Amino acid sequence: MKFNIAVLPGDGVGPDVTNEAQRILAAVGRRFGHQFKFQNGLIGGISIDKYGEALTGETLEMCRNCDAVLLGAVGGPKWDDPNAAVRPEDGLLAIRKELALFANLRPVKMLSMLENSTSLKPEVVRNVDMMVIRELTGGLYFGKPKRRWSNSRGRRAIDSMYYTEREIDRIVRVGFEIAMTRRGKLTSVDKANVLESSRLWRQIATEIAADYPQVKLDHMLVDACAMRFIQNPGYFDVIVTENTFGDILTDEASMLAGSMGMLPSASLAGIPGGKRRAFGLYEPIHGSAPDIAGMNIANPIATIKSAAMMLHYSLGFNAEAESVENAVLKTLQDGYRTKDIMTDGMKQVGTAEMGKLIEERI
Repeated sequence: MKFNIAVLPGDGVGPDVTNEAQRILAAVGRRFGHQFKFQNGLIGGISIDKYGEALTGETLEMCRNCDAVLLGAVGGPKWDDPNAAVRPEDGLLAIRKELALFANLRPVKMLSMLENSTSLKPEVVRNVDMMVIRELTGGLYFGKPKRRWSNSRGRRAIDSMYYTEREIDRIVRVGFEIAMTRRGKLTSVDKANVLESSRLWRQIATEIAADYPQVKLDHMLVDACAMRFIQNPGYFDVIVTENTFGDILTDEASMLAGSMGMLPSASLAGIPGGKRRAFGLYEPIHGSAPDIAGMNIANPIATIKSAAMMLHYSLGFNAEAESVENAVLKTLQDGYRTKDIMTDGMKQVGTAEMGKLIEERI
């Protein structure tokens, strides 16, 4: 079978890690008889430098005409001027909105051989295995009004956390659907004690729970959730939350798995479940890390595992996705580590070497 994959390497280490994910997809193709054609485009700072905008219409159209999108990372100090008219992150927000990628899935699992790679006690992180589902196209990042201005009393700014019933309903249903494929427990995270949008969120989540009697729903305030991540992260199965809370919580959760370089993500335009496939964009949760770009240091595993999620959710290839996950696991079991997860007695390798080692185990 033939598939077109849009590749947006982006900035910093983005090209380094997406190269390795493409290597793995090609290996999957050889083993299982698929053909992956990669079409490259620009996004983020590199697109600003060349075109003056973080995402061009041509790149967006290319993505629309592909079966899935693989993205690296965007941004860096070069484009960090707060007064800049265009920022690399504008490209991310635009592609999420334009492709209707409303559901962001971020699995967080501690692998036993990496227990000593985290700053937390091994007994705290040993049973971590959760899926965090983040609403991706609403909330503070997109709400209106959003602006800055000055008056006689000084500078001011406003951002709006805005949600509709439809936006909440569809993302919460993703949470319930995913929970039904796991351990049947869904934690809805909000700030209902102070935010009207969160009170609406909690009310709708409670109403939807009647459609999923197999799933146990509980509600948790976002600050309590952040504390529980450190205190008892094994408590969680599936978490569903709004855009800003999900952004912050998943960065925190990355430390439960040893490194941000270990965590993949899928941003989907539909509700996954059963045999349903959803168009999606797949990327590591880490940033562009421009200080190590091109130095063969970055951990490509998050991007490789994102490619595995692509195989599963957008292409419907469960066996192929499992082969990638198993290849990553076997490589780590054999003692190979990139710098970010290196511990005594292990064998340190670079970005490309890690990709080749995983490729050999497909």
